[in-house]
Amino acid sequence: MNITVLRLGHRPHRDKRLSTHLILCARALGAEKVIYSGEEDPRLEEGIGDIVERWGGEFSIEYDSNWRGVVKQWKGNIVHLTMYGIPVEDGAPMISETEEPLLVVVGGPKVPRDMYEHATWNVSVTNQPHSEVSALAIFMLLLQGEDALKHDFAGGSIKISPSERGKCVEVSKD
Repeated sequence: MNITVLRLGHRPHRDKRLSTHLILCARALGAEKVIYSGEEDPRLEEGIGDIVERWGGEFSIEYDSNWRGVVKQWKGNIVHLTMYGIPVEDGAPMISETEEPLLVVVGGPKVPRDMYEHATWNVSVTNQPHSEVSALAIFMLLLQGEDALKHDFAGGSIKISPSERGKCVEVSKD
């Protein structure tokens, strides 16, 4: 499934760790790309680029100041993760059956009303306040099932091997 995540309203002075965690979550659970809006943040882009280089996989990050343009030009379905919408446990199985590219939109500050109108689906991950990162993780897991946890990240110089105890880290020096 082709998944892109759109992060609304990044604010480097306030959101640098949250946005980084959101983007890492998207990458680890199978998104191919993150587009972020709000304030442009070259340090965020450099940090994510460094992680992709060291840990591998096909993943990109892109800035677009006009999130509305991204949404209007999107060719595929749009899922807006919110507290107001169909329950994720009902929506994710239905959405997983679609074959079109998926744009998963997560907000930061107050999301403008028109985002709700542009979405193919507004999906609620509980009806309580919580983190965009947790909403994305829950949605990606319910959308893809166990496959969300089994992506290949070829080409990196660091690889972790599962171990009940201790750390099994392979570092290749190319």
